[in-house]
Amino acid sequence: MIQPTCKEMLSLLADWYPAHARNLPWRKDREPYHVWLSEIMLQQTRVEAVREYYHRFLTELPTVYDLAQVEDDRLMKLWEGLGYYNRARNLKKAAQTIVSEYAGEFPDTYEEILSLSGIGTYTAGAIASICFELPTPAVDGNVLRVYTRVMEDFSNIDRQSVRNRIREELKADYPEGKCGIATQSLMELGATVCVPNGAPKCEVCPLKDICLASANGTWRELPVREEKKKRKIIQKTVLVMQCGEQYAIRKRPKTGLLAGLWEFPNADLVLNTQQAADLASEWKAAPKQIKMKYQYTHIFSHVEWHMDAYYIECENKPQDFIWVTLEELHEQYALPSAFRPFLTLLEDMIHGTD
Repeated sequence: MIQPTCKEMLSLLADWYPAHARNLPWRKDREPYHVWLSEIMLQQTRVEAVREYYHRFLTELPTVYDLAQVEDDRLMKLWEGLGYYNRARNLKKAAQTIVSEYAGEFPDTYEEILSLSGIGTYTAGAIASICFELPTPAVDGNVLRVYTRVMEDFSNIDRQSVRNRIREELKADYPEGKCGIATQSLMELGATVCVPNGAPKCEVCPLKDICLASANGTWRELPVREEKKKRKIIQKTVLVMQCGEQYAIRKRPKTGLLAGLWEFPNADLVLNTQQAADLASEWKAAPKQIKMKYQYTHIFSHVEWHMDAYYIECENKPQDFIWVTLEELHEQYALPSAFRPFLTLLEDMIHGTD
């Protein structure tokens, strides 16, 4: 089989995309604020999970001015459950730049878009091509998988030099007037046909006739990546302390993992039942009864939290913590995914006793 070219690949995808693109809310227009928000939300997050967040976010913050002015705690609540909370902080910071330096108008050059907080080469490429028809490929995992399989390229895609080369090769053949289609069709094929998990759906792929990995049966070997490092394991004990109808939470430090978010009080220790009660006493919560113990493991990209949670009924409400009702937890305080299973179990306990 003859070595395919980027021009062939992009031409075939341009014909395929209109009839096969998923109906996604952020594809209804090319408003830069909408495209930008969707691209940030979709990083490390499944499409189906983003739909509801996208709608809720834009309902409350319909313009870049609203985003620039939103209170941090409210922003975190809107982002609750999406994870990687620095994405939200950078959204607000970039919105403030757009308001102060561009009079609220989204910048329309690749370089200016790239200069905004939280926007890297992929997101800048996506916004510039989809919204402004600039020849700026958005090269992410989906695109790299499609490219390396079609071209049967065994270069290590974790090397920045390789990503840069692939971006430049695509850019050279980006079709004038159809740059947005080129970007979105590459993304779409990687997400729905040349999928990240499991076998590619070669039988329905528009690139089958030019794909070297399909012809030679090498798709399992591509793309080539560095071997992943093992995640660090941290042991934690979480105390879900109840006093009356209120529960203790506290805000995490302003820097580090889950910075500035709310959590149930915890310690980086493995504690048995008595030691957990002793810790609650040290915190001056006057524990009366340990109702239950629950274990949960939360996996981040680089670390695992192995957590033992103790549900403790207390007599005192020490001022070192904020004491809130379940309703307030749901409506006002952003509790990250690492701690939300403890809230779910708490609600199940309450409903089970009604």
